[in-house]
Amino acid sequence: MGICFSTTKVSGSNSNTPSTTANNHQHHRPGRDCTSSKPATTTTTTTTSSSSSSSNKSTKQRGSHYNHHKTKESHRNDQKRNIPLIIKNSSKRPGGIIPCGKRADFGYDKDFNNRYTIGKLLGHGQFGYTYVAIDRSNGDRVAVKKIEKNKMVLPIAVEDVKREVKILKALAGHENVVQFHNSFEDDSFVYIVMELCEGGELLDRILSKKDSRYTEKDAAIIVRQMLKVAAQCHLHGLVHRDMKPENFLFKSPKEDSPLKATDFGLSDFIRPGKKFQDIVGSAYYVAPEVLKRKSGPESDVWSIGVITYILLCGRRPFWDKTEDGIFKEVLRNKPDFRRKPWPSTSNAAKDFVKKLLVKDPRARLTAAQALSHPWVREGGEASEIPLDISVLYNMRQFVTYSRLKQFALRALASTLDEEELADLRDQFDAIDVDKNGSISLEEMRQALAKDLPWKMKDSRVLEILQAIDSNTDGLVDFSEFVAATLHVHQLEEHNSEMWQQRSHAAFEKFDVDRDGFITTEELKMHTGLRGSMDLLLEEADIDKDGKISLSEFRRLLRTASMSSRNVTSSSVNRG
Repeated sequence: MGICFSTTKVSGSNSNTPSTTANNHQHHRPGRDCTSSKPATTTTTTTTSSSSSSSNKSTKQRGSHYNHHKTKESHRNDQKRNIPLIIKNSSKRPGGIIPCGKRADFGYDKDFNNRYTIGKLLGHGQFGYTYVAIDRSNGDRVAVKKIEKNKMVLPIAVEDVKREVKILKALAGHENVVQFHNSFEDDSFVYIVMELCEGGELLDRILSKKDSRYTEKDAAIIVRQMLKVAAQCHLHGLVHRDMKPENFLFKSPKEDSPLKATDFGLSDFIRPGKKFQDIVGSAYYVAPEVLKRKSGPESDVWSIGVITYILLCGRRPFWDKTEDGIFKEVLRNKPDFRRKPWPSTSNAAKDFVKKLLVKDPRARLTAAQALSHPWVREGGEASEIPLDISVLYNMRQFVTYSRLKQFALRALASTLDEEELADLRDQFDAIDVDKNGSISLEEMRQALAKDLPWKMKDSRVLEILQAIDSNTDGLVDFSEFVAATLHVHQLEEHNSEMWQQRSHAAFEKFDVDRDGFITTEELKMHTGLRGSMDLLLEEADIDKDGKISLSEFRRLLRTASMSSRNVTSSSVNRG
């Protein structure tokens, strides 16, 4: 989409509320990834708090946006002009100026003009234009982003183009991503050739609906496609970072046209265990952790949650007249599920949206988990559910936990029912390729290899399998798999009462005499380990009274969750 830079600054005493003042040196992006054949013109704009406020005077009621009495074009103008928020810290990115008269060499093919004929203009951004083009070899229509080299005077702009091409190549073949065909260059331009989508933006479809709302069934179809893109991105160590209705295009004008993700200009790769510290995206869809400068793949899921809310009710879940106000809404308030049409919306739909709009990213559903949710799953196939990057992460983490944490997680896993484990059953089935009810070393190796950024060594795969394999038969069954892949923060966040019951039931598997404490003798009875239990007990015995209370046991479970701090090898008790 058009690249907008904000000059607003959030006020207030909240230390987590971000400053969003754009630097004098604006971050260069190569313009809109405009693969839609719908005519469009995008511009670089600067928005201030005062202009945002004045331009929204007619929308004072919180959340009354898409179904406010305005024209469709007015809605589009609001969407594109107001509250933009696209900011990126470039202090750690390549600096300097490309010497005058020297243009970057990208190493791309040089025969664009021999292979394609440029047609009508589709749109333009800061650095170039997007056109319809004809493939001379077969007459196919494609979209071509034509980027001017003489405007890429900073190495950061060159790196952005190279990264976008790398991302499109990495996602090539995914049915819900705009397909990349090739990249070319000559002395003056870079050309990125992509699939042409002629069905327009998701935003336009929303605005064309009665009350700007989709039916639940149709909304679920849309959301499923977005989640599949996010899950695939995350397996590649990639975060889209700007998921919004304008960045999803329909392949054709048909009602059942597939949806295609586009505009990866703000996307970036992230190393395992790391967080983005910059603020980037669009204000209506930005996740709380982005504003706190500690974001990762979970922020894409939040954005999809916002889009889902809009699809189902025609209003944004977080809104204010200014960018400052939107940020405060996102950080502090919960979406409104009391106004129409929510009372008549299914419980499954509301549950789904609430689990995506959880402010704590550790407790938020992952993209793959969301695909297993009954509301999205209905009508979809289990085979459509990709591997969950967080499940692979949890398996890697499990081997680093002390023996006591591993035993505690196994006890907790045994208290959960099939409904609570539906998403993990999907993941287990995805890894169990031969469908014999257990995961072999080779199947474990194949699964972990799909976490592309990690590049795990075979020796580590065997170590992980042996840690999960509690009965030492050389295979991982479903109960062992669950213990290693549970999301403890989600269990606690989504249903606190159930968490209390489940964690207490797990505690009582150790507390044989039901006196409210786990002793060293009870640890020996439960674990079957020989020798002293003192080291095992000390890890959870916070008050050093020689026994483990229920609260200490729950704390142990929490620190064994997906987003806990890494446990160093020196603290691992392999007993």
